[in-house]
Amino acid sequence: MGVDIGKMTLCEAAEGLRRGEFSSEALTRATLEGVARDIEGARGGEGSALGAFVSVDADAALAQARDADARRAKGETGALLGVPLAVKDLLSVKGQPCSCASKIMEGYVAPYDATVIARLRSAGAVFAGRTNMDEFAMGSTGESSALWPTRNPKARDRVAGGSSSGSAAAVAGGLAVAALGTDTGGSIRQPASFCGCVGLMPSYGRVSRFGVAALASSMDCVGTLTKTVEDAAALLTVLAGKDGNDPTTADVPVPDYREALKGATVKGLKIGLPKEYFTEDVDGAVMASVRAAVEAYRAMGAEVVEVSLPHADYAAATYMVLAAAEASANLAKFDGVRYGRRGACETWQEMYVKSRSEGFGDEVKRRLLLGTYVLTKGNYEAYYTRALKVRTLIRRDFAVAFTAADVLMSPVTPTAAYALRVAKDEGRVTKDEMYKGCVGDRFLLGANLAGLCGISLPCGATPDALPVGLQLLAPSMAEELLLKVAYAYMRGLCRQGERTHDA
Repeated sequence: MGVDIGKMTLCEAAEGLRRGEFSSEALTRATLEGVARDIEGARGGEGSALGAFVSVDADAALAQARDADARRAKGETGALLGVPLAVKDLLSVKGQPCSCASKIMEGYVAPYDATVIARLRSAGAVFAGRTNMDEFAMGSTGESSALWPTRNPKARDRVAGGSSSGSAAAVAGGLAVAALGTDTGGSIRQPASFCGCVGLMPSYGRVSRFGVAALASSMDCVGTLTKTVEDAAALLTVLAGKDGNDPTTADVPVPDYREALKGATVKGLKIGLPKEYFTEDVDGAVMASVRAAVEAYRAMGAEVVEVSLPHADYAAATYMVLAAAEASANLAKFDGVRYGRRGACETWQEMYVKSRSEGFGDEVKRRLLLGTYVLTKGNYEAYYTRALKVRTLIRRDFAVAFTAADVLMSPVTPTAAYALRVAKDEGRVTKDEMYKGCVGDRFLLGANLAGLCGISLPCGATPDALPVGLQLLAPSMAEELLLKVAYAYMRGLCRQGERTHDA
């Protein structure tokens, strides 16, 4: 009998392997079968395919799985020994393509492992497929991939969110037990909310960014998409920690986050509701689900207080200026000389223009032009420097809020998942619509600007069965607190019979 990974959690997979209920090879084969079907279907334009994956090295994955089985037979153990994981297509895995869902990276193969990949490899994990994303992580829907759009597993005519669209869809759609993603402006938490899984964004500096294709270096965070909070805690324990290859990583202790969940309680904690995140334009069904979660926490003994983030309305504009500026610098190296696609021209100047014009998609071009514009001599002070000052004000707002509350709570987004443009048979996404998505992420962006840790939890559904997400935010390096608060809520839902597996 084959292994069914549809509802299997990461911790269940690890425990099943430990008990000998199935082998890593069997578990990996079951995962690879789903990945192959998804890629084939997406490539063929099948509307039923999620489009969650863009590539897979099945031979390498099976070799890893067989090695894990052999090591286990010798008595070796490892937190993730033999567990297959999905990886967002901007993380370097030695010997695998790293396309960032962009034409400009065609033919590029990573010559080394990202630090997070090296740590997972040391823990025995198997890498079973690379997940789709908005090109170079620029987008909020999963539709700007140069390969194919990602569809929402709960409704194929809806977007999966972005930019970690494929990772969220793969986990929520039962194609992977867990996946890695990145979050620069909500790119883990928003797709987790849209698809109905758990999305953890660690604090800036908690997890190494070495080997990750950079979007905005001062905000990029590597995190997880999982089915449970316990799975997120188990993965973070492996991923977190100081890295000599990334000077921005914090030299602070890394607890056993999964162990810390035992006996988690919110009794006596203060939960802050930012009044700027509870506004009239939030969809009624979304607000009702979030309010019900607030009452659940109150029933568990938490104290709920109102807090204010006075500069919240400036987060979207501040993020767009800073992220675009940093992206324009980070992506300058993709010029046709050293990486990927090269345009055939007679002069090197023409080669630069042709390579970047043909290689980058429309949304990436728009952001690079914006970033270059705000960094020019005449605009630097007016835009970039001013955005940095507003970022400081946003950070101070959160610092003050955390003096009144232990954690903050809000909707993840004002609405559930948007309609997929392909499903509506419409043309390409317009500039205004893409930036509307940034405004739709306004409850998410402040946490990235302030370097906080955050998590998205499934907390209900709209009348048409689209998932609703609950956001929890905690101070920098307070992941242990964040996970405990999240776990208490999900465990409460499990006890009420609203989930089929543990928290």
